[in-house]
Amino acid sequence: MNYRTVVMYIEIGCFVVCVSGWILVCSTMPTEIWTWSEVSSIVLTTSNYFSNLWKDCVSDSTGMSDCKGIPSLFALSWDIHMCRALIITSIILAFFGSILVLVGMKCTKLGGSEIINARVTFAGGMNYLVSGLCSMVAFSFFGNKLRAEFHDMHFKEQKFEIGVGVYIGWGGSTFLVVGGLLYSIFAGKEGCNSSSDGKQQPPYRISEANIVLTPEAPVKQTYVVSSQRTEGGQSRKSRASSDSQASNVSEISRKTKPFATNAYV
Repeated sequence: MNYRTVVMYIEIGCFVVCVSGWILVCSTMPTEIWTWSEVSSIVLTTSNYFSNLWKDCVSDSTGMSDCKGIPSLFALSWDIHMCRALIITSIILAFFGSILVLVGMKCTKLGGSEIINARVTFAGGMNYLVSGLCSMVAFSFFGNKLRAEFHDMHFKEQKFEIGVGVYIGWGGSTFLVVGGLLYSIFAGKEGCNSSSDGKQQPPYRISEANIVLTPEAPVKQTYVVSSQRTEGGQSRKSRASSDSQASNVSEISRKTKPFATNAYV
């Protein structure tokens, strides 16, 4: 099993984990039990109060429940607005992360080259990671607020406990963070290494005419690239002229040789 196959299986597992976390975070929106409180009386009737970011509900021991939406948007505190914005942002980012990951995964073959697919998968993994962090901040802040109010002795209003919706949100946020982190590590490693390798290539080509082998190191060949082509042309012209002069001298010496021998005779 080669490295590409291992990465492909990891991407499939991360996709299942991230989609599961996204579904869990989405399921917390209609969940009514983010906060929960039970009030008992002397009579055999018990009232349960529970609520989420959008409405408040009450139920009794007979099983009848009644919910009422929050009447005023501007009457809410800033922390409820912040939790709403973070969770909605988390759902949107995870949705686009799923699309990017489906395009860039190695098993789908929807993208272009391996480098482009790795970069698209890295973008989807970052969307998953940021989505998980946004939802984790929202659920953690909401749960910490309930904990602080419950243990505060000076808090005179009705105290609530953490409901099942917050725990589901914590689980979904963990899935998103883990899956997005694995996506970012493997896809980012492949995409960044390929881009750095491409930058290390020289921007020019070495021609054979400009390569000179140095005789000092016969084992290790060093290549020297001439910085100015005009100097190389002038050196070649000078060598050619010197060779022609040497050939002319040799021809003159050949012609004058028989005359010299006749003179001695």
